[in-house]
Amino acid sequence: MEENKKLVLIVDDDIDQLEQSKFLISNMGFEVITADCQKEGEEILKTTKPDLAIFDLMMENKDSGFILSYKTKKKYPDVPVMIITAVTAETGLLFGIDSEEEKSWIKADKYIEKGIRSDQLQREIKKLLKM
Repeated sequence: MEENKKLVLIVDDDIDQLEQSKFLISNMGFEVITADCQKEGEEILKTTKPDLAIFDLMMENKDSGFILSYKTKKKYPDVPVMIITAVTAETGLLFGIDSEEEKSWIKADKYIEKGIRSDQLQREIKKLLKM
């Protein structure tokens, strides 16, 4: 890993989405490490501290992204976490992290619906990394 490159961890069970995200974020100049399930993401987090973590919400469990966010924040409180999901499109359920109550149980710093444009994604990443 190059010293000055920030490391982004992406965990998503949709391999196409995972590869597309890896490609986009690598092209933004970041080092990228990926996992295709919650369990693999947890294994990476045991030994690796990313500068930013991006999680899908629904993987092997409906709340995999929330579990990964919680575990990330517990071990690395300063690591920003972004959840990117299609849950609203798939289920009609709405989530957000706007209220204090939501923030208390959704340990993510940003919540985004899948289908985000690459320029928007880049802006959100830079905001979270304070670049």
